[in-house]
Amino acid sequence: MSAADAAAPLSRQVALQAAEWFVLLHSDEASASDRQAFEAWYAQDPDHARAWQRALAVSRQAGSVPSALGAPVLGRARHRTGRREAVRALALLMVAAPAGWLAWRHAPQWTATHATATGERSEWRLADGSRIVLDTASAVDIEFDSGQRLLRLRSGAIWVETAPDPQTPARALAVETPQGRVRAIGTRFAVRLEAARSRVAVLQGAVEVAPRAGAAVQRLQAGQQAWFDPWEVSAAEPAPASAGQWARGVLAVDDMRLDDFAAELARYRRGWLHCDPAVAGLRITGAFQLGDTGAVLGNLTHLLPVQVLYRTRYWVTIAPAGAER
Repeated sequence: MSAADAAAPLSRQVALQAAEWFVLLHSDEASASDRQAFEAWYAQDPDHARAWQRALAVSRQAGSVPSALGAPVLGRARHRTGRREAVRALALLMVAAPAGWLAWRHAPQWTATHATATGERSEWRLADGSRIVLDTASAVDIEFDSGQRLLRLRSGAIWVETAPDPQTPARALAVETPQGRVRAIGTRFAVRLEAARSRVAVLQGAVEVAPRAGAAVQRLQAGQQAWFDPWEVSAAEPAPASAGQWARGVLAVDDMRLDDFAAELARYRRGWLHCDPAVAGLRITGAFQLGDTGAVLGNLTHLLPVQVLYRTRYWVTIAPAGAER
């Protein structure tokens, strides 16, 4: 599909249909017959396929499927009112004006100073000696001038190891997100964009977090993490030992629900990865290499009573062992 085709206007009716399917298939209520009906709808009209791809793109740009619509909305999506809200919210994003859509969908990866594709992680050494690693589907602008060292995070997540500024007087180094600014104080830290807030974990040293519209600045020390929105910073809490492990290509989890694990792994692979509600509550602990998500999925069958069903290369379901294929 060309960029022009992808950006062409969608009818409200088709967008609503695609949004209905998207919310249903990401709920706990989708059955095998629902998935078959979806496939028939998808193949019925090229506009249906285009609308579905746009729904997936909206969710990926926001960082994850729940984040695309806002966790509070999808958290209620299994109820009738909440589902209607989720469908309307997604359809509204999908029918954005074509020019605005192209700018919103592609600009971070096309115009950012540094960017990564889905499943890619890359490292750069900056002019001042600092080191950054970008997570999957991430983009950052580097803005160094006589008065500042600014990393403007546009999507995804960034890991930063600061170096002393070679200039005198020394310039502060900060990561800016739509919600505020994180100023480094001789440190290693990671910042991740979520739906309507950002999350920061400090691995070494300290940072100061300043919400965009708030007056209070909060300091976080090594081993702490917090989220912030434009108005406030949450209370500091212990950062997990695995914080920032993604920068080494490792997804480290400790007693994580399988559906949460699947959602995190899905960030590193193209297509749709679904966890059957029957096994969603299983818990998993371990360290998994993100360079081969297929191998990670295969390893699940040795760790848990599950099987991995491939409808296509890009349509994968984690299901109970022995479930009907």
